[in-house]
Amino acid sequence: MIIEGGFTLNAPIEKLFDFMLKPETLANCLPGAESVELLDGNTYKCVMKQKVGPISVKLKFVNRLTWVERPTHIEVEGEGEDVTKLGHFKQKTVVDLKEALSGQVEIKYRTDVSIVGKMAMFGDRIMRAKARQVEEEFTKALRERLEAIV
Repeated sequence: MIIEGGFTLNAPIEKLFDFMLKPETLANCLPGAESVELLDGNTYKCVMKQKVGPISVKLKFVNRLTWVERPTHIEVEGEGEDVTKLGHFKQKTVVDLKEALSGQVEIKYRTDVSIVGKMAMFGDRIMRAKARQVEEEFTKALRERLEAIV
């Protein structure tokens, strides 16, 4: 399943790039994040709770930065599973940042997710709606945190 989208933020591109890679930013901005731990310079261990349709899941996963071009490009690959074994997933995400007019940065992302198990039974429509909701909440939280430091 491919999930893609984008949003625009007012921030210097370098500051935004660095801010987005901090574990505390991810932990504070990602809806449902319980913990984000940097294991080494490129690997994050994460625990996150989400509700997808009638099922609540607690996901444990590891994401690795596989390609970083400062300050415009990030590629992340990861995999994990629900702690109650409702499903397993693998994902690859590409994030591109581009400076726009008047100090704004356009952020575009594309995630390819492969899900197996009970979580997969919801299909594209429900998963895409959930992804859009998470994106909106993440963007709002990221904006609020950036405004506090910029």
